[in-house]
Amino acid sequence: MDDLINQFPGSLYRLIHAGTLNMPSLVLAQQFMDDLVNFLFPIRDNQHISLTQMEARWETLQEQFIRVIQPLEPNLKDTLDDIRTRFFAAIPAIHHDLMQDASAFASFDPAARGPMEVILAYPGFYAITVYRLSHVLFEMDIPILPRIISEYAHGKTGIDIHPGATIGKRFYIDHGTGVVIGETTHIGNNVKIYQGVTLGALYVGENMKNVKRHPTLEDNVIVYSGSTILGGDTVIGHDTVIGGNVWLTESVPPCSTVLYHQGRTMVHRSK
Repeated sequence: MDDLINQFPGSLYRLIHAGTLNMPSLVLAQQFMDDLVNFLFPIRDNQHISLTQMEARWETLQEQFIRVIQPLEPNLKDTLDDIRTRFFAAIPAIHHDLMQDASAFASFDPAARGPMEVILAYPGFYAITVYRLSHVLFEMDIPILPRIISEYAHGKTGIDIHPGATIGKRFYIDHGTGVVIGETTHIGNNVKIYQGVTLGALYVGENMKNVKRHPTLEDNVIVYSGSTILGGDTVIGHDTVIGGNVWLTESVPPCSTVLYHQGRTMVHRSK
């Protein structure tokens, strides 16, 4: 037993370094995300800083980002500087979309006391913030890092949004615990989702890579708590309301109401 204990560090070292992909630091990636979110919304750390300080923090964030992606360099298609430039060039538009999300929260939730409360206190908004940032990295084909970032938000909020999902403007997640949004999900504008909602695949398998496995929700859809919508061919038409605890594996036309009643899922179409 003593020999096994003494030999373990060496055997573990060889296993870790046996041709494995260089990985970014989990600690540095999480710290970068915290610093970036706090930069976008200084109210989160109660900072009242000058323009000069903001500009300095912006430069520091770019230096942090380079350190985070440095280990991935052998597996990147572009240079570190090119990736940094593209990512930070996308941030102003992301911030604009996030402010629209925050306004949507404030207008949809009667308990909210304005966008600043949403930014400070709503886990759904935080999950969307991290999603919008990680999605850009996913679209840039950066390996590993988008999932590290998205799983950080998942652990903090209980909301699991894959960075590959496509989500439109003014997205609203109320409460949020237990929400799952799969990689190939498409969500339109002005969509509202409540806690415990799953937008998932009918089944999983290696042959399903690069296949649309998750549903599409068109504009102005509402999905209430506990509902499960599965399948890449499943399309929920615009202005549809999905009631609580509904199970759906087929498409629903626009302007419908879908309810679970007495053990059955029923679709009511507006005339």
